[in-house]
Amino acid sequence: MTTDANRTTAALSPTAKQEAARLRIYSFSIYTIMAVIVSYIPLYFHDRGFSEQQIGILYSIGPALSIFANLIMGMASDKYRTIRRIMTLLLFGQLLMVALLFSAQEFFIVCLIMGGFYFFQTPLNPLNDSLILLSVKHTGRSYPSIRIFGSLGFAMAALFIGLFLGSSGSGTTMIVLMLAVSVSLALTFTLKDYQGSLRKMEFSGFFKLVRKPDVVTFFFLIMIISTAHRMNEGFLAIIMRQMGASESLIGIAWMASSISEIPILYLLGKYGHKFKELPLLAIAGLFYAVRFWFLSEMTSPGWAILIQAMHSITFGIFFSTALRYMTTLIPDEFRASGQALYAVVWMGFSGLLSGLLGGYVLEQIGQTTFFYVAMGLSLLASAGFMLKHLRSR
Repeated sequence: MTTDANRTTAALSPTAKQEAARLRIYSFSIYTIMAVIVSYIPLYFHDRGFSEQQIGILYSIGPALSIFANLIMGMASDKYRTIRRIMTLLLFGQLLMVALLFSAQEFFIVCLIMGGFYFFQTPLNPLNDSLILLSVKHTGRSYPSIRIFGSLGFAMAALFIGLFLGSSGSGTTMIVLMLAVSVSLALTFTLKDYQGSLRKMEFSGFFKLVRKPDVVTFFFLIMIISTAHRMNEGFLAIIMRQMGASESLIGIAWMASSISEIPILYLLGKYGHKFKELPLLAIAGLFYAVRFWFLSEMTSPGWAILIQAMHSITFGIFFSTALRYMTTLIPDEFRASGQALYAVVWMGFSGLLSGLLGGYVLEQIGQTTFFYVAMGLSLLASAGFMLKHLRSR
């Protein structure tokens, strides 16, 4: 009762309202960066003449490097007790890498630069999630009520940037990306740092924590389902382009997926605590399998718009519920490090697997088998989460 009263008081504070507004604006901004990376960077390299396998390699190098980046930045954040300054550093690094990419021509050089870009980019969203989770007791706002604005940012950017690139050509993609990074960099200076427990950060305690069988099993299942998710994320735009879709149609498909998250995030923020996390994750995995089966049967790129709306009951349920379950596994003093470990699995290992596996299957076998592989991984993860739930009972 005392916690609820404190949260209500915080929610009514003018300062709390301003802090929540800044977090929402910042989340909106950094997800515009994600919209460019997910929706249009693959098309940019495809139009430059890179093959599906080469794009798969580019898609894998960054996540492989992000394994180290997320751990380094997450632990640095916990050790030095700052998230905002780390995010400022990351955005400076992104800006530098995008500037270098303008003049890069050779595939090997592009690989190096994109590796550097992902090194600075992939820790950004996990650190932002950590900041939002730690801000709850200060602002009185739930995580989903702020994260929703990230979905809005992604959706609006996917649509309007798609319309812009459709008229200007994919060659301006890097200019758009540089502008998005610059705006987010400026906004970091408006944020406030929030911290969890004042207990001293001890890395030995964190490593002991993540070796527990319950934690290892959870992250292994996350890797399986996120590999399927990121296969779709990395190659759907290319598949739609091969089927004759324009940039604007691709943008609308990604907008549909992001907009569909919003009502689910709202409902989970309000009622999600009434449901067990592991069964919800199993349901999300099952719907992922249905989503990928629909995509395997797609005969026209226009169908992708409707199918992408299933993002709400797949990623919307999965991501928010996985974060909620992780708070029961990882204590506050290891919040950023735990979030970094989640990102290592979600973006790093799964990104590496999805890029190499997805690029090979798509180029050598075809899109139908590509989506069948993603469907099989989703069913495997769904069964794993349900089995874990039954065993925990």
